[in-house]
Amino acid sequence: MSDDLFEGTPASSGDYDSSSIEVLEGLEPVRRRPGMYIGGTDDRALHHLAAEVLDNAMDEAVAGHATRIEVSLEEGNRLTIADNGRGIPVDEHPKFPGKSTLEVILSTLHSGGKFSGKAYATSGGLHGVGVSVVNALSSDTRVEVARDRQLYVQKFARGETLGPIEKLGPTPNRRGTTVSFTPDTEIFGDRQFKPRRLFKLARSKAYLFAGVEIRWKCADSLVSDDVPAEAVFKFPGGLADHLAEQIGSRECVTAQPFAGNQDFPDDEDGQSLGRVEWACAWPLYSDGSTSWYCNTVPTPDGGTHEQGLRAALTKGLRAFGDLTGTKKAKDISADDVMVGGEVMLSVFIRDPQFQSQTKDRLTSPEAARLVENAVRDHFDHFLTDNMERGKALLGQVMERMDERLRRKQEREIKRKTATNAKKLRLPGKLTDCSGDGEGETELFIVEGDSAGGSAKQARNRKTQAILPIRGKILNVASATADKIRANQEIADLSLAMGCGTRKDCDPENLRYDRIIIMTDADVDGAHIATLLMTFFFQEMSEIVRKGHLFLAQPPLYRLTAGKESLYARDDAHRAELEATVFKGKKVEVGRFKGLGEMNPAQLRETTMNPETRSLVRITLPPEFEQRAAVKELVDQLMGRNPEHRFNFIQNNAGDMDRDLIDA
Repeated sequence: MSDDLFEGTPASSGDYDSSSIEVLEGLEPVRRRPGMYIGGTDDRALHHLAAEVLDNAMDEAVAGHATRIEVSLEEGNRLTIADNGRGIPVDEHPKFPGKSTLEVILSTLHSGGKFSGKAYATSGGLHGVGVSVVNALSSDTRVEVARDRQLYVQKFARGETLGPIEKLGPTPNRRGTTVSFTPDTEIFGDRQFKPRRLFKLARSKAYLFAGVEIRWKCADSLVSDDVPAEAVFKFPGGLADHLAEQIGSRECVTAQPFAGNQDFPDDEDGQSLGRVEWACAWPLYSDGSTSWYCNTVPTPDGGTHEQGLRAALTKGLRAFGDLTGTKKAKDISADDVMVGGEVMLSVFIRDPQFQSQTKDRLTSPEAARLVENAVRDHFDHFLTDNMERGKALLGQVMERMDERLRRKQEREIKRKTATNAKKLRLPGKLTDCSGDGEGETELFIVEGDSAGGSAKQARNRKTQAILPIRGKILNVASATADKIRANQEIADLSLAMGCGTRKDCDPENLRYDRIIIMTDADVDGAHIATLLMTFFFQEMSEIVRKGHLFLAQPPLYRLTAGKESLYARDDAHRAELEATVFKGKKVEVGRFKGLGEMNPAQLRETTMNPETRSLVRITLPPEFEQRAAVKELVDQLMGRNPEHRFNFIQNNAGDMDRDLIDA
């Protein structure tokens, strides 16, 4: 080793020694970094505490051990949720001598009965952090357990155990768990539970599992016109009842909604893979809405279960069109079917994977296939059992299809006109598409010429255009206007879009229907994607708001066992495939260092083919206040003041995924 490495004036190490290294114990990490566990400290995060406790009670009901849940909002921002299930175990935990199992669950992260699948076949709580996080972020938590005809109680404050578990005596007519807590004002300030929000949450849970009765109680001072003091929710029809309430008196395309449920087939070991329930209607003159759930947990951003339903409905209508001799039905897209529909979907699956701890999006790959297979047969029967009903729905969907194709044709004319008018000014590296294919046009912004070359060979020439960029583009959030105008990469991007920038940005002039950022699945790739998202947020925010911007999801690994090969998007997905699909087999693992390492066929199959790829849509929230919060965050992380970034890193370093660092 060269001595040059050690030359120079040594820096002082006096301010960085062993005393600088903190070790957070117990639930202290939750109080220090609540955003890592509940997404922040705003109103949504506050109500996430209620959802965590209610989800635990629902898991008992879904598992067949509870029939009743009580939700009580009291004075002083105190919430109590009780069930008549088995009750949390209260005996001494074998790994923690001197501590009750109840205390371990309430005061230890990643503890619970939902890891092995023995206590719960399906559950909403997965990581063993839910109720312990509630405890950590509450100034006062009290848990009562009625178990084996005895009543027990234990008290906590801000994650600390206030004393040992107490045995209060016999309770022959009671069973289950009661959790009462008051959110800590040190964490949430003066934010209060919103009665209407909790009321709707309790009611929606009752719709999701027909076998449970949920009783609502609310302090008199919190009662309003739309929040009663008491109510009982029990819906034998499940989602069908929910849909009927939501539709009300509105006229629909079909007199009967498409509703039903189906158990998934058992796995190789004879264990149930879960079930799916759905309810869909198509009101006339409606913008529609969608509701997605997994194991009774709302997934507002949809995910793989949503993809399965969309595929089943789309393929079903195309097949019905073919059956009735409607040749144009082959052009129906999933959006034609979904737009304007009132659609609800609930799945119960084992070991679901979510995009984050707040569970906004389901990412379990098998959910798409299971849902599509389960729903498709029922939808085919729905259409063909009553041909007039099927034709009515097909006609409505095809009207939307014709309107979409008309708008697409208008955009295509504008795109070609813009191309001809500015032909000499289009970026030299842009490989354009002809734009006359059946699918919508897409522009892939690709990291590097090597990956760009593979993408050009892998693309659909009719619908997919490729624009390679060189490394990390300019950070527009910290650059002056003159520097932005002088940057060649920025100029190329602006010309390729054809829709103008800033106040002159007009989404109607956008030359492509989708803009897809496709970078390597590593830290540098994530940085480049962040810079590109910053560019679109600042220079073409209307493009983002209209939903035209996407992130591609290239795989990180290729797993091969014998003749079978599968791709894994990250370490968690790799571990899942090894434990399920390749269980007991010798697996050869290849890691892609970048997009350029994939041959065109692999890139097409995993990342570019609309039939097999996954995309993440980048959007802006509709509310002005939330958009302002996004702008503040972008300015903080990408702006000119490095001190803001430094402070953010200091405050959030504990949230770093160690797997990402190790990779």
